[in-house]
Amino acid sequence: MAGPHFTSDPSDTAPLGAVPAHPGPPAPGRGPARDNRTLLLRGAGLVAIAVVSGLIWFLIRHDSTPEPVAQPPAKTSEFDYKLVEGPSKSTDCAAKSYGQAQSYFKNTPCTSLSRALYTVQYGDAKALVSVALVSMPQASQAAELKALTDQDGTGNVTDLVRDHTYKAAGAPSVGGEQAAYESQVSGSDVTIVLTDFYAKHKDSVLLKRIAKDALQLSAKLR
Repeated sequence: MAGPHFTSDPSDTAPLGAVPAHPGPPAPGRGPARDNRTLLLRGAGLVAIAVVSGLIWFLIRHDSTPEPVAQPPAKTSEFDYKLVEGPSKSTDCAAKSYGQAQSYFKNTPCTSLSRALYTVQYGDAKALVSVALVSMPQASQAAELKALTDQDGTGNVTDLVRDHTYKAAGAPSVGGEQAAYESQVSGSDVTIVLTDFYAKHKDSVLLKRIAKDALQLSAKLR
C-alpha cells in the first residue's frame, strides 16, 4: 500500500549557495586608508621617541654637570715681603751702576731701570732684599748683561742701600760678601736680586731661598 504523497517544502530542501574557494578582494578604498593610518601612527611614535630621547640627553648633559666651585687663589710665595723703599725709576743705567756693568751700560744703554727694597721676616730671621729690573733694547743684550753680572767682581746695578737712598739704621749691605745673589732673563728684561740678613744672622740656605723667590717681585716694578 502506498503511503501518502509527501511534498517537500522548498525552504527545507533548498540547496546552499556555493562558497568561493578564496575570499574576494577588499572593497575599493578601505585597505589603503587603514595602511596609511598605521604608517602615520608609527611615524608619530618614532618622532615622540626621538623628542623624548633628545630631551633626556639634554638634561643629562646640562643638569648632571656639577657647578664649578671657586678655588682660593694659589699662594705664590712662602715669604711675606714688605716694601720699604722705591720703586725708584730711571733711564740712565750707567749712572746707577758700577764696575764693568757701568762700562757695559755706557756702550749699550738700557731703556729703563726700576729698583726697590723689601724686608722679609722668617721666624727669627729678618732679611733686606734688593730687586732691580733692567730693560734692554734687545733680548740678546739682556742675556749679555746677565752673563756679565753673574760673574764675581764685574760690578752690578747699584742697589738703594749702596747709593744711600735707603738710610734706615741697621740695614745690611745687600751687596756684601755674605749676601745672596740671583738673576733671570725674560725677553729683553733682566731681574737682579741681592739680599742679606739683619743683625748678622747666618743661614745661607734660607738666604738663597729668599733670593730665588724674590725674583718674582720684578712684576711689581714694571
